Amino acid sequence: MTNLKRSERKQTDPDLGILVARALFRVQRAMMRDLGLDKTGPQPKHGAVLAYLDEEGSRATDLATLSGQHKQVIGTLVDELVEMGFVERQPDPSDRRAKLVVPTDRGLERMHRSDEVVAAIERRYAEAVGEQEFAAFKATLRKISEISPGAAT
Repeated sequence: MTNLKRSERKQTDPDLGILVARALFRVQRAMMRDLGLDKTGPQPKHGAVLAYLDEEGSRATDLATLSGQHKQVIGTLVDELVEMGFVERQPDPSDRRAKLVVPTDRGLERMHRSDEVVAAIERRYAEAVGEQEFAAFKATLRKISEISPGAAT
């Protein structure tokens, strides 16, 4: 039995965290490329807002819950997106004390284009590994993502 260095072991038999991170980073790079983004526009971190934002607007607390990010992180990302012209804050018509994060026309266009790009990326993966295998992978990954790591299954 050979004693591999930890870095070698992680290359030859990557754990779940590494595999998920690799997949995420590949998808993010493909999105940046396919959307023609550069460092001046939304970055992958802004996906915590834009990926979950409803067309009619969403509360920051809901975005934090859906994305798994802290409300303060979402607040910072929203501030950055406001500055870039992709979203704005508006009073929530159902609760005047609350604010909604609402996409601007520019934000809506980016959201729709992002949905198209993600669909195209998924089609490419499905073509590469087979439709059924990709569907099974997504179903399994969905189940895994809903299990708490400390919970018994």
